[in-house]
Amino acid sequence: MTHTQLRDPTADRPGVTLSPMAAQHPEQHPPRIEPGPGQESVWDYPRPPRLDPSDEHVVVKHSGVVVADTTRSYRVLETSQPPAYYLPPADVDQGLLSRSTRQSVCEWKGLATYYDVVVVDWTVPAAAWTYLHPEPAFEAIAGHLAFYPQLVDECLVDGERVSPNEGAFYGGWVTSRVVGPFKGAPGTAWW
Repeated sequence: MTHTQLRDPTADRPGVTLSPMAAQHPEQHPPRIEPGPGQESVWDYPRPPRLDPSDEHVVVKHSGVVVADTTRSYRVLETSQPPAYYLPPADVDQGLLSRSTRQSVCEWKGLATYYDVVVVDWTVPAAAWTYLHPEPAFEAIAGHLAFYPQLVDECLVDGERVSPNEGAFYGGWVTSRVVGPFKGAPGTAWW
């Protein structure tokens, strides 16, 4: 039996180490895309993630109805993932949300509660989520709502239509401002 020497994906990122799970799954991510002027690389985002207050104009629409509209969001920035935008509840039409039974746990933020988006005769299950009682580092986003761009008709950041993060797990918003490669597609779980 021969063993292949694998490149340590953290070698060029001082201070970053592989989690025990990632060490057992050494799939490599493609090389980091070098950001251009005004862009960010998701590989420069920290782990654990950080909050970034944003005054960008963020709009979420479904079936032609504005679900959310704000200039007071937070971006959650985490290594390998496009930002997820968390919108203050006062800027989300609460009449279009119905609490779901779905929950999940984030190792950094805590217990997530999901909401269906209900517009006209359409119900989009678990299209939004929130952390009602997040871990202390994320208290600023308590009750703020994030939306899966792959589940609603349109998400906009400063007028630019968002592309959804590939895959069904992450709710990252891909804009021209961020470059990857992005975690989320099949085969990227251990990046």
